[in-house]
Amino acid sequence: MDLRIDMPLVLLLLLPLFLYFGWTYFHERQRLKRSHIVVLTIRIVAAGCLVFALAGPYLLLPIKEEQIVYLVDRSASMNGTEDEMVQFIQESLQSKKEPQLAGIYSFSSTLQTEAILSKTLKEVPKLTEIKATDQTNIEQSLQLASGIIDPKKATRLVLLTDGNETKGDALEFATKLKGSNISVDIKPFSQPVVNDVSLKSFVSPQVAYVGEQQQLVTDIHATSAGQGELLLYENDELIHREAVELTEGTNVFTYKHAATAEGLVKYEAVVQVGQDAIFENNKLTSVTMVQSEPHLLIVNGYETASPIAAALGSQSIAYDVVAPKSLPNELSSYLQYNAIVFDNVPGHLVGEAKMSVIEQAVKNFGVGFTMVGGENSFGLGGYFKTPIETLLPVEMEIKGKEQLPSLGLVIVLDRSGSMQGSKLELAKEAAARSVEMLRDEDTLGFIAFDDRPWEIIETGPLSSKEEAVDTILSVTPGGGTEIYSSLAKAYENLADLKLQRKHIILLTDGQSQAGNYEDLIGEGKEEGITLSTVAIGQDADANLLEALSDMGSGRFYDVIDEQTIPSILSRETAMISRTYIEDNPFYPAIYNAAGWNSLFANGVPQMNAYIGTTAKQGATVVAESEKEDPVLAQWQYGLGKTFAFTSDSTGKWTGDWARWQNWGAFWQTLISQMLPSYNDVAYDVRLEADGSFMITDPTNEAAFLDIVAVNEAGEELETKLETISASQVRAVVQAEPGLIFLRIADEKQAIYQAGLSVPYSAEYELLPVNNQLIEELTQRTGGTVLKEPQDVFRDFTTKGADRQNIATWLLLASMLLFFIDITIRRFGWNFLTNAKKKEPLVEEKTIPEDTNVAQLLKGMKKRS
Repeated sequence: MDLRIDMPLVLLLLLPLFLYFGWTYFHERQRLKRSHIVVLTIRIVAAGCLVFALAGPYLLLPIKEEQIVYLVDRSASMNGTEDEMVQFIQESLQSKKEPQLAGIYSFSSTLQTEAILSKTLKEVPKLTEIKATDQTNIEQSLQLASGIIDPKKATRLVLLTDGNETKGDALEFATKLKGSNISVDIKPFSQPVVNDVSLKSFVSPQVAYVGEQQQLVTDIHATSAGQGELLLYENDELIHREAVELTEGTNVFTYKHAATAEGLVKYEAVVQVGQDAIFENNKLTSVTMVQSEPHLLIVNGYETASPIAAALGSQSIAYDVVAPKSLPNELSSYLQYNAIVFDNVPGHLVGEAKMSVIEQAVKNFGVGFTMVGGENSFGLGGYFKTPIETLLPVEMEIKGKEQLPSLGLVIVLDRSGSMQGSKLELAKEAAARSVEMLRDEDTLGFIAFDDRPWEIIETGPLSSKEEAVDTILSVTPGGGTEIYSSLAKAYENLADLKLQRKHIILLTDGQSQAGNYEDLIGEGKEEGITLSTVAIGQDADANLLEALSDMGSGRFYDVIDEQTIPSILSRETAMISRTYIEDNPFYPAIYNAAGWNSLFANGVPQMNAYIGTTAKQGATVVAESEKEDPVLAQWQYGLGKTFAFTSDSTGKWTGDWARWQNWGAFWQTLISQMLPSYNDVAYDVRLEADGSFMITDPTNEAAFLDIVAVNEAGEELETKLETISASQVRAVVQAEPGLIFLRIADEKQAIYQAGLSVPYSAEYELLPVNNQLIEELTQRTGGTVLKEPQDVFRDFTTKGADRQNIATWLLLASMLLFFIDITIRRFGWNFLTNAKKKEPLVEEKTIPEDTNVAQLLKGMKKRS
């Protein structure tokens, strides 16, 4: 047990205290009696206790219990070592002593529990699966382990690792352990020596031109000589395959390729061998900006040839025509185009994941976008509350311009166990979105079913959209699948209602027992009830559901991509709840908009029809209908220019416009206004060794650049900018390995695009044990590099201790002594000694009043 003091300098207050009492005693000792000396002593001790209390004294009481925490590195670089590490732990546990606690935790990018700290741990449990193995974060594992243990007890953290950290800084955290009860021991382990071939680098030019010969350079490292195959891809299409002879060490191969793709072009190198230890290090990507003339992507929603392509002609801008189902998922595939046109494209054939990627291409990379009307476009296409609606200058809703039919909608949703996960969540989100499209006076019902129907929202007037949405989102998965009874309940609820439109939407991913569907739906049709069905996934009974929709005069949707479910329900709700198509011939009003007036110098042709929408605040309406609905609207979304043309491209709705002499010039004008403004400044963008991006601006205006990073999935990444100098800025991006696209914009919003590849994690490199980190980490924390298992439970040099604060007790003692002092002065010495004769505490005849003690005692006596 040790006595320690937090603020020893406070004890200097004892010096004047003792000097004062010592001087008093020395000068008055001839006149002081026993009682006076007792009072003086009490005061000295009380004052001393008070000073000691102010100094923060405490006792260190020893703690016998000790803690040993195993931290098992299970990152990718430790593959093949798990059995060896488990054996080491098992052998070391045989040496554990009774008062010692032991626990086992494993880590890679984060920490997870295998066995909690306890005295009873004797066997190593089966290690749980660890998912993210692409990083080693020793610092975080030490930090989290420090929060698990009792800091009062002596603790030993036992790291089983190769010391190759790819994230964090363990040595920096080790300085925080200095002076604590925690030490770090390390037992080094490493992967067994195996054959491995890896791509160390793959380089393509940062900028090139169409037709220019580019050099694609690959650097391949092999642990031993052998044969392999090198494959090169351009935008996911194979452009080169070559058998290669690999020598031990570095192998460099160069391939010359004439660029055919345009825009930001993705190149990919892949090396393949017969036996390979790590597959994750066999692929690298690179990006080249291939400059060329503008390029347009037309997404054609018609089964026939593209009407827009026909109107443009062969001498216009270069374009590609694709079907909606062929749209790519990767951002790089869209960045090779300068503008995109959706021509009568239904949203459920696109899906919200692709919509989000397109939205990023428009917002951050300036790609132009136009939606053209038709029976499958705008609100009828299911674009309500989608990323595409966000970027357009119009809203899908028609706001209070006409009398809409009364509506009753019942959604019948499968909540069986097979729907658990993203399918059910997306289906609930879709149902909630449909509710938001309804009016307050509409009728809504919601039935969720498993092996029986559950009426979540009784069919009736929609009193509160917010409450209905919350109720729908709270549905949880259940048991089996039984469709008929739930569908019958929906028909029953709608049958007697006096509504102009009554509709049921059925969503399921499973099979069901037979039922008399024909009679059920036939009776429902007599009551004006229609039925649409959605088959989710390949296990759904598509034949039954399609037959039900045919009998119910509705639509059938066969869903493979779950992301399309919200668009489907949005489209269904729009089709039954709104009269979107305005089909009365009219002459659009043309407003003074730059670039358009010359087309209409000789008059405006008649138009037959369009889809009703509402212009957003801030949008410019170029052409407007007699009902003041936008026919052609435009606005700026981020760096991209977007347009909405609410009539069609075939001539069925556009009428005389399709026979107009300026029809081709109309589309040329629209496309030219969509095209972004690119920056001619040649920014140099490089990936630094620390994973950050260094951007060099030759105009010395780096501090004014707006920089955004986006990954292949179209997700905007967290980016921190640090100005290094007038010409350089560093961008620190939280990015996973893969392609990263950087958009650089100046103050005039001129755009520069660049793409870089974040290579695979260092986890997938064959590296030796990091002995330098291991040695330094153990030295800084007072640990050791372990050799034998029994060394884990060797004696601790630093023992644990519990800190017991005694300042409170000293204060109490001081107060008690002062109380005794007051009591003696008030009642006299005999009050404490129980003497028969009272002896006055102070004899004024023997102690002159002019002495210090006499004056002090006399003053206290008067006050008492």
